[in-house]
Amino acid sequence: MSAPDKPCIFCDLINGAGEVSMCYEDSSAIAFMDIQPVNLGHVLVVPREHFESMSDIPPELAMHLFDVALRLSPVVRRLHGADDMNLVVNSGPAAGQNVFHYHVHLIPRKAGDGFDIPLPFPGSEMPDRTLLDAMAVRMIAELRDPVRQQIARRLTVMSA
Repeated sequence: MSAPDKPCIFCDLINGAGEVSMCYEDSSAIAFMDIQPVNLGHVLVVPREHFESMSDIPPELAMHLFDVALRLSPVVRRLHGADDMNLVVNSGPAAGQNVFHYHVHLIPRKAGDGFDIPLPFPGSEMPDRTLLDAMAVRMIAELRDPVRQQIARRLTVMSA
């Protein structure tokens, strides 16, 4: 979605309607310090144009945001003495997204900092290999099906 249905805090910040501690900007992206950081140095990388989630951001722009995050990562790590780094995208309410303007979290991590994204998830069970194989085959088939790709492109154009 290229225009928000309701006010968007990130669009407001991008348009100068609030304070932001900017650490990167170019013609299509900005990065700024998260005001409720997991750890000091937590950065948000945000497209200037409004897109709600992974389902509607153009792939080239999403890749650019990850490129920006990868360029910022060693700087954040060094300046904040981080041991490691999380790169996180929450896409949609069920995935924990609460600001509906696509963004990438760059979270510096230190051993014992108390933050955790446990994978594998403790509540998950390992499925039977035949189920995993069947799911993989379905995904490959969808990716290779020119009719499905054409329909998906049309739906994307119609929703824009």
